[in-house]
Amino acid sequence: MTGLLQSLAAIPPTEWAAVALALGYLLLAVRQNAWCWACAIASSGIYLVLFARGGLQMQAVLQVFYIGMAVYGWRAWRGGLVASGEALPVRRWSVARHAIGIGLVLAVGLANGWVIARSQGGFVPYVDALVAWASVLATWLVARKVLENWLYWIVIDAVAAVLYWSQGFYATAVLFIVYVVIAVRGYLAWRADLAQIQVRTAARADA
Repeated sequence: MTGLLQSLAAIPPTEWAAVALALGYLLLAVRQNAWCWACAIASSGIYLVLFARGGLQMQAVLQVFYIGMAVYGWRAWRGGLVASGEALPVRRWSVARHAIGIGLVLAVGLANGWVIARSQGGFVPYVDALVAWASVLATWLVARKVLENWLYWIVIDAVAAVLYWSQGFYATAVLFIVYVVIAVRGYLAWRADLAQIQVRTAARADA
């Protein structure tokens, strides 16, 4: 216990700031508040530097993608990418689309991990790469407001928590454990919103 407290005390302020901003992103995303993307940009900018210094190459590269997707998500959630100009509604993907997405993540992630492992060795590069590419898919699903994104994040965050702890990012590891709980909440909240959308759509069709 003493060792854990000492490890937490040694965490730099920059990581705590990234943790706070990342938590703000997720809580706002659950509420479908477009300002979540501003938190995402700030948090990803900090993590880009931290992960690059910590040797997590794919996680560092992932932050660049996050920043780009945050800009896209901001526009999409505020109606800038919808023909009607209305806010993007929650939707679902078919099983076939999910199967293709997961298959691509596994193929690209394992290949990417193999390339990195040739220079670094060990099992960490494979986990790093799979988490990174799965996060790419899940982030795209968030930006498009696909309900199942939260199911992806439950798995991704649980694996990422172990990865970050093993690399000494203790505050971030604890954050990702909290993420798992929030992701469950997010799924339930978005599912309820989707049900309301379906009821309204059915009512308009019957009118």
